[in-house]
Amino acid sequence: MRVLVATDAWRPQVNGVVRSLENLATEAPSFDAHVSFLTPKDFRTVPLPGYSEIRLALAPPGAVKRAIALARPDFVHIATEGPIGWIARHVCQKEGYPFTTSYHTRFPEYLAARLPVPLAWSYSALRRFHNSGAGIMVGSPTLREELAARGFSNLMLWSRGVDAQVFRPRIERPLAFPTPVFLFVGRLSIEKNITAFLTLDLPGSKVVVGDGPLRPRLETEFPDAHFLGTRTGEALAEVYASADVFIFPSLTDTFGIVLLEALACGLPVAAFPVMGPLDVIGQSECGRLDTNLQRAALGALDISRERCRAYASKFTWRESARQFIENIKRAHDV
Repeated sequence: MRVLVATDAWRPQVNGVVRSLENLATEAPSFDAHVSFLTPKDFRTVPLPGYSEIRLALAPPGAVKRAIALARPDFVHIATEGPIGWIARHVCQKEGYPFTTSYHTRFPEYLAARLPVPLAWSYSALRRFHNSGAGIMVGSPTLREELAARGFSNLMLWSRGVDAQVFRPRIERPLAFPTPVFLFVGRLSIEKNITAFLTLDLPGSKVVVGDGPLRPRLETEFPDAHFLGTRTGEALAEVYASADVFIFPSLTDTFGIVLLEALACGLPVAAFPVMGPLDVIGQSECGRLDTNLQRAALGALDISRERCRAYASKFTWRESARQFIENIKRAHDV
């Protein structure tokens, strides 16, 4: 089976969508599938205003049509609702390529946080985009229920995984900060709600990993926090292993791969009781979910690191790839 994934999210972006797709391609051959990609690197790009590291593809429909034809896919999967996603959808509809989509990001909420755009307008456009395919893959039951209530159809679960060999506990803390250490990992932008963490009255240290448009202002406003910039792989795993609690202040994430990375390193989670944490943490007792984030953070200090590690081991990229391939087959009655 040949699957072509059309995505606007790609390197050098560092986010959950990119990591999910890269791991999908690695694991897919185990299920007799080959995954290739149509990405911004195939076209001329321009920076997204306010997010210079995110490049928007200037993808002519004719070039997208030729790229899809050259890939000779059995199925197309459209991973994002950006320029490549919309044009790939148009080509698939016009040329008769069977396709599915996935819903990773709550763009209506992100847009409403910046501009006076009613949620109903944004969701109407996204319904039109996604419902035209054979199925919509979502990361969690909570997101599936929310989208179903908004009129999205043919929703299928596609969970995520974690590399437990890279993200693992360490015997000693690789990085030394005054304890307890409360850690945030993610993009420093408004939708991540990081100020809800940085304004908390907590003992020890606050450590921030990631970059984004808010970083200069945050470093000025919160000089006592430790801003480490972007880290990946082993370097990121060392930071997780040096912390005591992982703080996840987002109110809009649909899953949160960083939650699994933290847990795999033995790090308990403190978060609001919202989509993402509710699905990943659930009733596992590997975190504290509370509308009072300070109370959640302090309460998480008592959670067993061994329990967190054991729970995270249930989430593998191989199982994630299996779900994806099975969804493709089910959507197209293969």
